Amino acid sequence: MQALWLENQVPSLCDNLPIPKPVQGEALIHLHKAGVCSTDLELLKGYYPFTGIPGHEFVGVVEECPGDPSWVGKRVVGEINVNCGVCAACRRGHPSHCERRVVLGIKGMDGVFAEYFVLPVKNLHLVPDSVSDDAAVFTEPLAAALEILEQVHIQPSNKVVVIGAGRLGQLVAQVLRLTGCELHVVARYPNQKEILELHQIPAIDEHDLGEGKFEIAIEATGSPEGLKLAQRIVRPRGMVILKSTYTGKIQINISSIVVNEITLMGSRCGPFKPALDLLRGELVDPIPLISARYSFAKGLDALEHAGKSGVIKVILENI
Repeated sequence: MQALWLENQVPSLCDNLPIPKPVQGEALIHLHKAGVCSTDLELLKGYYPFTGIPGHEFVGVVEECPGDPSWVGKRVVGEINVNCGVCAACRRGHPSHCERRVVLGIKGMDGVFAEYFVLPVKNLHLVPDSVSDDAAVFTEPLAAALEILEQVHIQPSNKVVVIGAGRLGQLVAQVLRLTGCELHVVARYPNQKEILELHQIPAIDEHDLGEGKFEIAIEATGSPEGLKLAQRIVRPRGMVILKSTYTGKIQINISSIVVNEITLMGSRCGPFKPALDLLRGELVDPIPLISARYSFAKGLDALEHAGKSGVIKVILENI
């Protein structure tokens, strides 16, 4: 099969990798579409020493499923954390923090930038017939955006800012819009502002933010500068929610966090079923976020394009 391979932070296109064999409890999935995520790009910079097939945002069709043929032919998306089910974190009901977990295309497990890949059946979710492949490929990042609402009760009276209007920031903004909060999004590029306008979400320039005006600041730029900005604009006893992964170490002003009693919260993977429900109900529209589409033969070009400033979502297609 054809796939993208990552080794020593260098991607390459392979044409003759073996098709993986699913074991009991796993499904072999034929990829339809995959999205290039900021985490994929961070792997190229050394965020995590991963060797193998990257990629974790996908929609595809089950080709084989030993022990449960009812899945064959079903269109699916899938959760990326593969957990053991028996460790302390799993028993506490936090499988995404499993002590022995592997993560699709990120840690210890080949990902979805391939014509075929395997994933445990327990990780799969059926895609409603009314949800297109173009929309379904956004299920994983949309679930990550929804995780904010799993962690924090955001009310209509709250003043909230999203810093970064890229791949994830746009989805976070659409999710937060549903809460009725006073929402602003820091957007740098004209195409980002145009998409926000489609959803009646106010874009704001970072120079107009002031200091200490927001109760909640959500950092989605993936840059140390974004975190510094979030720390500056949140009011005392406010909250900064981190939706970014960073390569290397960053410096922050801990003293001001203590003095202003700021809460820092990390936020990662989220619930798939509510994400699919939002897509089915057309309450979130991710399709305008697609900046470009590439075939597998042009996979390296896709990664290069995705890393350019202002580009939102690049899609790899296998149909």
